[in-house]
This record gives sequence, structure tokens and C-alpha cells, in this order.
Amino acid sequence: MKNRPSYAIESVDNALLLAQLLVLEGPMRVTDAAARLGVSPSTAHRLLAMLVYRDFAEQDADKRYRAGPLLHGSTTAVPLSALRQAALPHLQRLVDRTSESANLLVLTGGEARFVHTVECEQPLRVGDRTGKALPAHVSSAGKAMLSVLDDDALAAVLAGLEPTERTKVRRALRAVRQNGFALNNEQTETGLSAIGVPVRWADGMVAGISLALPTARFSRDRVPGWVHELHRCARGIERALSSS
Repeated sequence: MKNRPSYAIESVDNALLLAQLLVLEGPMRVTDAAARLGVSPSTAHRLLAMLVYRDFAEQDADKRYRAGPLLHGSTTAVPLSALRQAALPHLQRLVDRTSESANLLVLTGGEARFVHTVECEQPLRVGDRTGKALPAHVSSAGKAMLSVLDDDALAAVLAGLEPTERTKVRRALRAVRQNGFALNNEQTETGLSAIGVPVRWADGMVAGISLALPTARFSRDRVPGWVHELHRCARGIERALSSS
């Protein structure tokens, strides 16, 4: 996981995050962008105007903004806005029941990309990861998503790994399938642990959800309870998607 720079410029960070959201979630209005960033509509409008000026966004006839020419090669056909909308209430309930932060992720090539985070209220907690990406074969939700891919799809995702690493990952995924969940115990970030499960949805597509917490609060005795709540959340998201 990349650390936020100590010299981060908030306006630049908001503009880049907004560009990511246009790719991940599709077209949005100024009010949508303001809500997602937690800024005023006037600030969101200025950010979108700059993205349009630099070809990172473009405006439709209906006044919605979408990913611009410079981002067209990255645009996904997966309706992530529908996935996020269906998942939000279930993720919030998961956080309420566990008092830990919850994430929604999708596969983009060999990466697990964070679509949304619901943070818990504990003073020491895992923060918002929206827009960030991790290698799928080491992150908890990434491994959970890989575990349900068919052989051809999995081979394509793992093609860039060394043969010995591919063998190791495939062995780990067999354990994930058997156990019904995946663990990431400081594999991606020192002091962070996470548990992930897959979410199956339309046309064989798969997403993933994870609970992320400081390793200081991680206990293997609590894993069964966390896994139960994760599966409960995943089934709720799947039902919401099937009825939408």
C-alpha cells in the first residue's frame, strides 16, 4: 500500500481521485462528485472544469461528466456505480457489527482496486482506500476474488508472475477455496491485517469485500466471527444486485 505523501496537496489529490472515480464508477453530476469527495458543489465544479480542460474528463449533453480522452483506455465496462450502490448499506451494517473498516473491491487485471471504504469510528483504524490498488494475489479480497475465477481467467491474471510464485499463489488459493475466506496479515502493509471474501454478481463477474484492521487488534480466535459477518454481508450484496 502506498503511503500518502507528507506534502500532499489536497486540491491535486481531489482532482486525481475524481479522475479515478470517473473511470471506476462512470458518469456523474457535479452534486455526485461533491458528495463522493466530501466537498462543496462549487469546489467539485471547479475540479471537473480543470479535468475537462486537460482532457481527463468531458461533459455530456445531459450535463454529466465522464472520463475524457486521456482516460478512455482505462474505462471499464463494468457498472461499478450499481455495485457500489447495492453494497453501501451492507458494508455499513458490517462495520456496525464488527467495529472495523470495510472495503469493496474489484479486479482490474492483476490488481485488486478499492471501489469504496466505510471507515469504522475507532481512533486507531484503517482509513479510506478508495481508488487505490494492490496486487490481487497478496491482498485478502484479491485472493478471495481470484479463488472463484475459472482456470483460463486465473491463468491470465497470474501470467506475469514467475513460475515459482504462480505455484505458490495457486497453492494458497486452494486453501482459500477450502476455507471460504482469505487472509492478508501484513503482506501489503506493516501493521495492517485484513480478511476477504468474494461477491458473485451479474454475468459471472466477481467483486470482493474485506474487513481491514490494525494488526494489534487481530486475533485468530475472532476470525470465525468476522468471516461469518463477511459472508452475511456478501450474500446481502448479491441479493441486492440480483433484484436491481
